[in-house]
Amino acid sequence: MTSEPEKKKPIWRRYFLWGMPVAGIAVAFAAGIIFWGGFNTAMEATNTKDFCISCHEMRDFVYEEYTGTIHDVNRSGVGAVCSDCHVPKDWTHKMIRKIKASKELYGKMVGTINTREKFEAKRVHLAMNEWERMKSTDSRECRNCHDFESMMPEFQKPRARQQHLNAMEVGQTCIDCHKGIAHSDARDRADEEYLEKLEAPNPDFIRAIPQEYLTSLARIEAKEAAEAEADKAAKAAQQEAVQAQIAAAVDAAVAEERAKASGDAAAPPAGGGSDVGGDIDWNAVASADLKLFYPGQASFEWVQNGKFHGGARPLTKGGDQCSTCHAKELDTIGNKIVAGGDLEPTPIPGKRGVIDATVQAAHDDENLYVRLQWPDAGHNPAPFVDGGKMDPENQIKVAMMITGSGIEMGDQVGCWASCHADNTYMPFAPEADVIAATGDVAGRMTAQDTVTKYISESRTEVETKGRRGKALGGWDKLQAAEQIEQYLADGTFLDLMRVYSDGSASNGYLLEQRVVNDGEIAASANLSGGMWTVVFARPLNSGAPGDVPLEPGQTYTVGFAIHDDFAAARFHHVTLDTSLALDDDSAFINVVKQ
Repeated sequence: MTSEPEKKKPIWRRYFLWGMPVAGIAVAFAAGIIFWGGFNTAMEATNTKDFCISCHEMRDFVYEEYTGTIHDVNRSGVGAVCSDCHVPKDWTHKMIRKIKASKELYGKMVGTINTREKFEAKRVHLAMNEWERMKSTDSRECRNCHDFESMMPEFQKPRARQQHLNAMEVGQTCIDCHKGIAHSDARDRADEEYLEKLEAPNPDFIRAIPQEYLTSLARIEAKEAAEAEADKAAKAAQQEAVQAQIAAAVDAAVAEERAKASGDAAAPPAGGGSDVGGDIDWNAVASADLKLFYPGQASFEWVQNGKFHGGARPLTKGGDQCSTCHAKELDTIGNKIVAGGDLEPTPIPGKRGVIDATVQAAHDDENLYVRLQWPDAGHNPAPFVDGGKMDPENQIKVAMMITGSGIEMGDQVGCWASCHADNTYMPFAPEADVIAATGDVAGRMTAQDTVTKYISESRTEVETKGRRGKALGGWDKLQAAEQIEQYLADGTFLDLMRVYSDGSASNGYLLEQRVVNDGEIAASANLSGGMWTVVFARPLNSGAPGDVPLEPGQTYTVGFAIHDDFAAARFHHVTLDTSLALDDDSAFINVVKQ
């Protein structure tokens, strides 16, 4: 009897890998696809904006702040939702983030931030968690969209392009500067020491500057230089036309007076003073454009405090000058501050935000000659002063300061080193009775009911952070008289020259206070044809205490201030740090020999 051969099993019942039939493998494969698809779909669902704001804590508190920001709506229509900033894109880091976020479910259940009050109490802590996470990853989520490799500085504002260049060179990352761009900024509520440590450059983040970035930077700098030259030529032509009109008007007036047999003399133009620089051929002296802007209450302490001023670290740690970031945005800054706000609590309606002036400088063997010109702007009364004029005797005042040696950040900030938060009309200015109560300090101050400008070296301590409610400044921490005398002998002061609207002038310096010395100065000031012209002269080297000697081969940091429209105290317009040198065309102000 023969046995029939065993029938072969269907292919789906045959055993292959690890004893599993094909059918089992197929089912497992399909189940894996379904599981992975479902898992991934669920993960992506938790990354949507709708999921994030499905709980009232996010919808009512965080989402309200996000709405309307640049990440929500913008000109290109490319937005970023919660997960774009707070959840990594790559799978590994995404899973780690999701696992860590699971503890938020517990917070939801126990109501950790279920009211506005609880949320605000936790806001700084929550923000710090995110700042630290982003810092540790070199702002990975930011760089998913914003890449240094793709940045074109020619489409950025001057300050932004400079800061991005600094970031690549020293190892800064996005979150160091860009906090609070989608939510209310909690940075000003964080401890200053914590922020200083958090925002310190990380050498691991230093990156090579892309060639595309450098090429784009060269293009925009060349374009701006050409525009500046064209603008300068246009202003020069306009000024020449104005001067021609003035000359024609003067000639006509002289001719008319000569033709008159009698009659009252015409009223002279505003101003006065001696014939200063009469031997200088100003037509042969190149002019430089000065843009003076309105600073409000932005004090030396304010610019050093990272809570208020985003450029504090580049200034105090990186050695940047004020002009490094702000030289090309003074119109914006001045017009914003003068309109009123945090830096100007008492705005003067109609006051201009900037003054566009020109400066020329020349010298002979003995003296320095400086000539400033700028257009008058009429009168806008100050609403907080009777009669609307803070200094009724002086329609204008002009000041020039030369930075001496040994002044903290003197070459970076220029005359800003003397502008403190406790000066007159500043936020921490002491009342007259408080000054009088200081006894010895009050006795040593010439202006006993107010605090004039001073440099930080003249104080034993100057508060810049305002920690634990301390007042900014250090007006009452006066150094010993012997130390002040030593600073004066060492040249640690700001040389100060002032010209008034009647052409009178004073020479002095700023150290522990504003002091008038015996230094020589002569000046004139005239308003004609709507244009102010101020000329003053001082010896190159007078030898007087408080006078900075001007020598060939040296470059000096100077600053100018104009009090126009009968202004006084801080209600002036000022320049940023400006360089001056004798017969050196690399300086912003080249003092030429005549």
